[in-house]
Amino acid sequence: MKRSWFRGLLAGSMLACSLIVAGMASAADAPAGLEKQGKPELKSAGPLTFGPAGVLFVGDPIGAQLFAIGVPAGSTSEPAGFKLEGVDAKIAAALGIPASDLLINDMAVQPGTNVAYVSVSRGKGPDALPAIVTVNTKGEVAPVDLASVNYAVIAIKNAPGPDQKDRRGNLVRLESITDLAFVEEKLYVAGLSNEEFASTMRVIAFPFTSADTSTAVEIYHGAHGAYETRSPVRTFTPFMFGGEPHLLAAYTCTPLVKLPVADLKPGTKLRGTTIAELGNRNRPLDIVSYEKGGRTYLLMANSARGVMKMSTDEIEKVEGITSKIDDKAGLGYETLAGLEGVEHLDRLGEGDVLLLVRTTAGVKLESIPLP
Repeated sequence: MKRSWFRGLLAGSMLACSLIVAGMASAADAPAGLEKQGKPELKSAGPLTFGPAGVLFVGDPIGAQLFAIGVPAGSTSEPAGFKLEGVDAKIAAALGIPASDLLINDMAVQPGTNVAYVSVSRGKGPDALPAIVTVNTKGEVAPVDLASVNYAVIAIKNAPGPDQKDRRGNLVRLESITDLAFVEEKLYVAGLSNEEFASTMRVIAFPFTSADTSTAVEIYHGAHGAYETRSPVRTFTPFMFGGEPHLLAAYTCTPLVKLPVADLKPGTKLRGTTIAELGNRNRPLDIVSYEKGGRTYLLMANSARGVMKMSTDEIEKVEGITSKIDDKAGLGYETLAGLEGVEHLDRLGEGDVLLLVRTTAGVKLESIPLP
């Protein structure tokens, strides 16, 4: 969950429909902005982030829509810290499927609790059925039918067509929403559009009162030696540069780019500033920022380059990369030993981070102190 620009970035038939945790509030008790009550018609459950108290945002890439769903306050009675093995098997068992049919899409910690929300797919490909479950520190998995909840929904504009495929035959709609962050009453959404400049950042005020505003994003990719407009932001985090709010966005192969929030304007094109090339043949998976000892750091999980820790001490002095490079450049990082296989991460309270880790034995959830 990501709720401020700099400090406290805390982070998002019965089985033929989506699932979520039990205990939804009544309509009278619903948080502001959740004007509907009933069953949200999710076609997929992808990126997650928390917003105002009691509101979970869920990206639905296949449906090209965003949901805000009312969730219970959450218990604070569970013991602190996660150390759970076989989480994929537990989730699959709760959903009545084999673990081989489960695909984990995202994870977000509910602020103020020791409860993780996990979005998954029951099956593989565009026909997979979505689900959202909770996991607590005791290893209890709690999926509940979304038969009657308080929610709101908004469609995203100019999404890729439902049957549109890229040159490799992959369904482009799956990347219409790649990451979410909620900051100061606005939901920031990364993904692809059907426009010429396909890479897009959307800004949507909550409560959902109007259509999203989208900005086409262009970046310079030093490893490729070219400006690019069709690769989506894979993961991003809010950050403050020189007193002005920005988004720090990571792309495949792995440029790290700063995007001024003030320049995210409807119908415009924005050229981001590439402040790091972190190594090619790699896909960034998740990123958080945090403070420790009076200094600010970034922590990023990757498909091929482990977990990177980056100090931001010199981040405002880094010059933008505008020419081809052979390997790495700009903001430096260290690779944290012993953190192999991390696919998702999120802040857990003030001093810890929760890791979703894939091992040869399955998936585990483990919390560690912020490094």
